[in-house]
Amino acid sequence: MATPTMHRGQCFCGAVEVEVRGEPEAMGYCHCESCRHWSAGPVNAFILWKPESVAIVRGEDMLASYRKTPQSRRRWCTVCGGHVLTEHPDLGLTDVYAAIVPAVEFRPGVHVHYQETVLRIADGLPKLREVPAELGGTGEHLSE
Repeated sequence: MATPTMHRGQCFCGAVEVEVRGEPEAMGYCHCESCRHWSAGPVNAFILWKPESVAIVRGEDMLASYRKTPQSRRRWCTVCGGHVLTEHPDLGLTDVYAAIVPAVEFRPGVHVHYQETVLRIADGLPKLREVPAELGGTGEHLSE
């Protein structure tokens, strides 16, 4: 029986350490206003995992959280302020930011919330108005 792939990552200062196991559910870029404000960038690179595939292995007591909406619980290190992950309970997914787990090869497959973009990216990937239909969105595609 094969052992599932495991990767570890950490916040900016290393006080919080995260472990992800297995394969991610999806990878891509989010262009929504919330992610842009949270990440302080024009786009957020995400890697989505099932919650049972994500574990805080060090520093859980140093994590703070904030819920602007019921759909997202954002968590960060109280020592350095480094963003660690966002839990999406209604979707049954956890976004461990791509930069947190650099050993995971980032293979984006989609752009979500592209109607809110402030940075057009011509990379040939699907551009969705919201999120995929299977996650409750329209699944509507937009042009690059």
